[in-house]
Amino acid sequence: MIKIYIDAATNQKYHLSGGGMIILKNQQQIQIHQELKAKTNNEAEFEMLYQTLVYIKSQNWCNETIFIYTDSRIVAQSIEKKYVKDVVFDCYLQKILLLMDDFILLFVEWKPESSNKGADKIAKQALQKRLKEKLIN
Repeated sequence: MIKIYIDAATNQKYHLSGGGMIILKNQQQIQIHQELKAKTNNEAEFEMLYQTLVYIKSQNWCNETIFIYTDSRIVAQSIEKKYVKDVVFDCYLQKILLLMDDFILLFVEWKPESSNKGADKIAKQALQKRLKEKLIN
């Protein structure tokens, strides 16, 4: 079983986003920060889930039982309902649902922010790195 905690952070002024994931597998912890293209926080949350699925598929974990935890209600509910109103989010949702079909047993669940502090910290670090690069260039 693999547990993955994900989060995204966005700077509204500069329209920059970063994401983070903490992977717990075989009593080991892997931390990954991710540059995101999203301009808004909700879009970044969807993009982070998509990037997470791309990553775990690249690791050949499709036959594992995987739990992905997000503190974004809109993402968790959209996955559960397989529906979202916003066209921008729908693009991500369709790509996410398509990727999810490649996994034997994959669950996306909502967790409160208080249970997702590690991924939040990594997402903020990724965002800070992007901001620093933006301000230097």
